[in-house]
Amino acid sequence: MTDVRVVTKVPFVRPSRPGDVVVVQPQLMEQTVADWLLLPDGSLDESQELATLVKVALMTDRLAGPDDVLPDPDSVDRRGWWGDYEADVIWDGWPVGTKNWLLLRAKISDPYSMEGDTVQRAEQYTREAVQPLVAKKICSRVDVKAVRVGVERIDVLVRIYRGPLMEIELQFQDLWNAAIMGE
Repeated sequence: MTDVRVVTKVPFVRPSRPGDVVVVQPQLMEQTVADWLLLPDGSLDESQELATLVKVALMTDRLAGPDDVLPDPDSVDRRGWWGDYEADVIWDGWPVGTKNWLLLRAKISDPYSMEGDTVQRAEQYTREAVQPLVAKKICSRVDVKAVRVGVERIDVLVRIYRGPLMEIELQFQDLWNAAIMGE
């Protein structure tokens, strides 16, 4: 049993393998929510604790920096979670979430664009979200690889290791809607 499900009010691409998490087209992401799946007794399945931690890190929004370009030029909402405020000082924590939400309206661009390579940014934001797991010794190593797999899509593969063996592998698919505007 997986402990997090992605639910959307509109059709979306189904995961190709168990454990894959699919993020729908950017214009539909606002209608997508993650929900906890509970055991019959109402508790979370603790056998999936590392996968749960990684999914929370990658499926929640990290606070954007003051210099980050927000996807909506008319908004000042930098998102994030209020519990991140001085989390390192208060409870030896770290900022939760990823800045991949900043790519909601981004075109997939090359390294020469004003904001930089979109594929590289997706990889950087994802790595930044899971790096605290290594720093806090929750896992021994994290591999993150972002690849453009089509005109409208970037896949991000995350592998988490405990010791020398891979513990979990999650693939996050971001579907881009640059060419489908007329549909």
